Amino acid sequence: MRRALLAITGLAASTTALVVLKGAPGTSQAAQDRPVAEAPVVPGGSAAPEPTPGGVTPSARPGASAKPSASAAASRTPGARTSATTRATTAAPRTTTSAPKVTTRTVTGPVVSYKYGSLQVRITLSGSRIVDATGLGMPLDGQSGLRSDDVQARYSGSSGEVVAKQSANLSTVSGATYTSTAYKQSLQAAIDKA
Repeated sequence: MRRALLAITGLAASTTALVVLKGAPGTSQAAQDRPVAEAPVVPGGSAAPEPTPGGVTPSARPGASAKPSASAAASRTPGARTSATTRATTAAPRTTTSAPKVTTRTVTGPVVSYKYGSLQVRITLSGSRIVDATGLGMPLDGQSGLRSDDVQARYSGSSGEVVAKQSANLSTVSGATYTSTAYKQSLQAAIDKA
């Protein structure tokens, strides 16, 4: 029992000694990582002298010895600071996050058949916003072609009513009711898919 008590006491004493020696100024990780050009600041506001290669910093007072006295070394406790130097702290590196990249994708609605033919609508989205719309497979000839042109002019493109309203709730193009209705149906299905 006595041996175990002595072993535990010895272990505690050696751990304490390691902590005291490891916590000495100039040997901390922050002090080791500091560039040589950075000098620690003394509480008086002036820069402290550069550390010597042996790791001992000379005192800021002129004429003082470069080695700390035995009584000063013996009286140190973990976390205690000496008046001649302060510990340098290193700032955490800045991390900058860029804005999430907006993805552009294209969604095509189903083919909708109506009185004058069939059509489908393709929309382009940037994120969740519609940025372009176009009718595909619309009739090109005769009266049907003219109606298709009117619908395309009103609804499609990056400045059309689809982009302005961001929905399929569009006003009907006069004289092209069937084409407008088919366009809105395919558009609504494309929006639902997106």
